[in-house]
Amino acid sequence: MNADERARRWRLVLGGGPADGVGAPLIGDDARIDAALEALYDSERGAGLGASSPNAVRWLGDVRTYFPSSVVQVVQRDAFTRLGLQQMLLEPEMLAAVSPDVRLVATLLSLRSVIPAKTRDTARRVVRSVVEEIERRLREPLRAAVTGSLDRAARNRRPRHAEIDWPRTIRANLRHYLPDYRTIVPERRIGFARRGATMRDIVLCVDQSGSMATSVVYSGILGAALASVRAVRTSMVVFDTAVVDLTAHLDDPVELLFGTQLGGGTDINRALAYCQGLVRAPHETVFVLISDLFEGGNREEMLTRAAALVRAGVTVVALLALDDRGAPSYDPNNAAALAALGVPAFACTPDLFPELMAAAIERRDLAAWAASKEIVVAG
Repeated sequence: MNADERARRWRLVLGGGPADGVGAPLIGDDARIDAALEALYDSERGAGLGASSPNAVRWLGDVRTYFPSSVVQVVQRDAFTRLGLQQMLLEPEMLAAVSPDVRLVATLLSLRSVIPAKTRDTARRVVRSVVEEIERRLREPLRAAVTGSLDRAARNRRPRHAEIDWPRTIRANLRHYLPDYRTIVPERRIGFARRGATMRDIVLCVDQSGSMATSVVYSGILGAALASVRAVRTSMVVFDTAVVDLTAHLDDPVELLFGTQLGGGTDINRALAYCQGLVRAPHETVFVLISDLFEGGNREEMLTRAAALVRAGVTVVALLALDDRGAPSYDPNNAAALAALGVPAFACTPDLFPELMAAAIERRDLAAWAASKEIVVAG
């Protein structure tokens, strides 16, 4: 790398004005890159993005042209925080120029009540594009994990002759091969699952307070994917200080997400009270509480209800976040109290959620499963 190229790169890193100790001129694309970064990160001394949507749209266009998508998402989030661009999202031209991601969807959902009519169609298109992208990535892994775990959980261990699954039986008994007789002794027979034995109930109970915004988005998409598996009955309940059952909207995750109301307080106890009524067969039910556990309702009653679910035989897990970010903020006292009841609490990424559901359906130790994935279990 020659001296001019080094000077050019340092100039882009340092920015202009008092920070510029290089003195290298910028022309063409470099000048536009520098202007885009200056508008955001040096806005207190520079021109900024201005108050008009056309300026912001042009700026977003430059950002998308000159930076990779991962950087674009970071820059957009910084712009929303530093320059208050949330209100600009209410303009269709602005919204159409933004690079869509799950956090933008969360922002749009939080603005749902104030989005003007002229922007609603654009907002729905943006949300749908993100939902479809996440579905393409996660739907099939989730379906495969759930159906596979149901098959294993319901495997008939005392089959009649006509019910024997010979390939699996042979694999399970290879260590009993008798060379002299050139045969396998089937000490353990594995049968096909009997019809109707694979049903499970899955209840997703999702905290829709503002801090859980991206978790709500992923929960809605993954809940819709679960609902497409015939062998399970999926319910989705969202709550703040009120409880709303969105199960009827699981066939359309976009409509489901627009049925949420991000923000407000948190009453986990009230949500658990409602969800207890959804439990038909406790030993066949997986209950997933997705919450940071900052309880604004009756804490003692909340813990009593959680204990009742565990005693009844429900598989219960608390996800402190269903997100692809780092360790979440959560209430450690409530996490520890739930852990003492046998309810593990930890954060989970969307990519690991299919494996988590498989482990829950098979009634494996979920704390041990999390540890095997190097996930820190709270409490």
